[in-house]
Amino acid sequence: MQNSNHIWKFSRIGGINRVTLQSGADLMHLQDLDQKLWTALSCPVKGLEIDPEVLSHMDTDKDEKIRVPEVLAAVKWILSLIKNPNDLLERRTSLPLSAINTETEEGKIMLASAKQILINLGKTDAKGISRYETSDIEKIFADTKFNGDGIITELSTADESLQNFIKDIISLIGSKTDHCGLPGISEEELKSFITECEAYSNWFLKAEEEAARIRPFGDATNDAYDLYLKIQPKIDDYFVRCKLAEFDPSSSELLNSLTSRLEAINDKNISNNNEEMLSFPISKIEANRPLSFSSPINPAWENNIISFKNIIQKSLKKEDEMTETEWYDIKAIFKNYENWLAEKEGTIIESLGLEKVREYLKSNKKEQVLDLIAQDKALEKESNNIILVDKLVSYYCHIFTLLNNFVSFSDFYSPHKKGIFQAGTLYFDQRSCDLCILVSDMSKHNIMAKNSGMYLVYFDCTSKTENEKITIVAAFTDGDVDNIEVGRNALFYDNQGQDWDATIIKIIENPISIRQAFWSPYRKMSRLISKQIEKFATAQDEKVSKSTTEGIEKAGDKSISSTDNISKPVDTATPATTSETAKAAPFDIGKFAGIFAAIGLAFGAIGTILAAIVGGFLALTWWKMPLAILGIILLISGPSMILAWLKLRKRDLAPVLDANGWAINARAKVNTVFGKTLTNLARIPKNAKINKKDPFKEKQNPIIPIIITIIIIAAAAFSLWYWGFFTKWGIF
Repeated sequence: MQNSNHIWKFSRIGGINRVTLQSGADLMHLQDLDQKLWTALSCPVKGLEIDPEVLSHMDTDKDEKIRVPEVLAAVKWILSLIKNPNDLLERRTSLPLSAINTETEEGKIMLASAKQILINLGKTDAKGISRYETSDIEKIFADTKFNGDGIITELSTADESLQNFIKDIISLIGSKTDHCGLPGISEEELKSFITECEAYSNWFLKAEEEAARIRPFGDATNDAYDLYLKIQPKIDDYFVRCKLAEFDPSSSELLNSLTSRLEAINDKNISNNNEEMLSFPISKIEANRPLSFSSPINPAWENNIISFKNIIQKSLKKEDEMTETEWYDIKAIFKNYENWLAEKEGTIIESLGLEKVREYLKSNKKEQVLDLIAQDKALEKESNNIILVDKLVSYYCHIFTLLNNFVSFSDFYSPHKKGIFQAGTLYFDQRSCDLCILVSDMSKHNIMAKNSGMYLVYFDCTSKTENEKITIVAAFTDGDVDNIEVGRNALFYDNQGQDWDATIIKIIENPISIRQAFWSPYRKMSRLISKQIEKFATAQDEKVSKSTTEGIEKAGDKSISSTDNISKPVDTATPATTSETAKAAPFDIGKFAGIFAAIGLAFGAIGTILAAIVGGFLALTWWKMPLAILGIILLISGPSMILAWLKLRKRDLAPVLDANGWAINARAKVNTVFGKTLTNLARIPKNAKINKKDPFKEKQNPIIPIIITIIIIAAAAFSLWYWGFFTKWGIF
């Protein structure tokens, strides 16, 4: 412990001396408390039953862990902003404005910001502020034009044209959410939009500057290019066929022959979109023949060819035909256009149209938006201060709860309170378990949780209302474990009262109590005997069933054999089969005599042992007999009870929390007395009335048990008289 005159108070809790935080002075000197005396050194941000904003504000490095330095920094900050440190111990639900320390500059700012929040929410006369009010950021900034986040919305200006400009940026580039909850833009979105507009305008400018090369057909170039893409393969096909006709003049007739192909579609409904017709040549094939626009053209291609010809006819020497050379020149022209299209930029904003894009670039809307963003950013400090009020209220209301579950585990060990790691209550097998913890990493639990020494049951939980799944581990610290099996169902209630269907997926077995350990050997013996009896009964049942089935089958075979023998003469020369010989084998009395002798010897040995035990027991003086019985009981149950006592002394919650990401610095023992407070067994209320008449109770005949009891007592008395124990004891 560091040098300090502060007097700390420690309490023996859970087998460990833990510091007790009971005053504001303790909090002010918390930095002087040796970290070796802290119960925890770190804890996860998620999965704890505390306002998540408290942990989020503390997690300054955003690693989803809270460590000692971050806790100390949070305590130091909140103490500097409130007048009375003792207020934190009260765990209030709201922060009174009068509690803020205005003697510091930061305190004055916090008070002003808190009042501004209340003004924005229409609660000007409020004397305090709660987390419910500080957490609703959207409502706080709902009616503000600027809020310091550097994001502007269409409501940030009354200029309709500027509003439309902002809307276009949001729809084409994207948006960010403003503090008021509306979509808006920052400098990033504005810069991206202007860049895209300039790129698109410059790309189009290249086509305008090189119009003769890139857009030779003016505004019709794009339509011509679309037509070109459709007819290019067909025209290429036409000129290739003409070259074939030139190469082999005799092939012209074959190339133009469509008789067989026309026969295939003769019975069909022919249209210009017919696939067969589209595959026909576009015009008659001849050697060195230009594509004539005046000669007959394949009806399926005629409209497209004529439309294309009307656009490019200025590039042709003759209006009614196109040579192969001219076709290659036209392809080169469209290649330039194609290359220009491939260089296209600014496609994101293309839907605005070139005219509107250039209008935006020529206007001063960029400067106007930048000015609005600058006005918004000017309030950044005030906005951050308003957000800091949420941090202040969070710490004021909840930081002492965190300290009582971090510096010490006093909440966990206090009656009627729960640790922040306790997720709810599980109901199962006529008991409720309060020590239920969310499982964040099952693989770590598989390795570490077994070291806790507790009887742990893992459940998969499903919520029908929230459509969520979680895994919890429940510690069973009281009651019996006979009916706990994987697959059984239970019901889990979280701390918000929501119910979850729970199913057992894993069990880590450890003793629950000395009483349960005492009966454990007898239960194991009972289960073993019951299992062996069931096994024997099942085997005998199967044996009888098999024997009966075989007997029926053999009887059927004999019936069939008898019928066959009526129609077939008996062959006396045929030797008997092996099975028949076996059936005819004589009864081996010697073999069975040996078996019976062995059984007799076994029973004799058992009887001798029992007689020796009974004889030895009866040879004792009467007052030693209870001691002998007690000794036998201790011999059977003693080892189990001793082992249970040793394990119960070591029962520790720390390994379970470590598996969840905590860094526990001291043991968190759960002894038998404390364990009974964590698991509550079903008990009938004190004033309840019980009807003991069970209509389904099995009928009993008391005469038989009485007769059996009398016979046992008489036999015992006769044995004592016969062996002379009554005389020895001076009874007779």
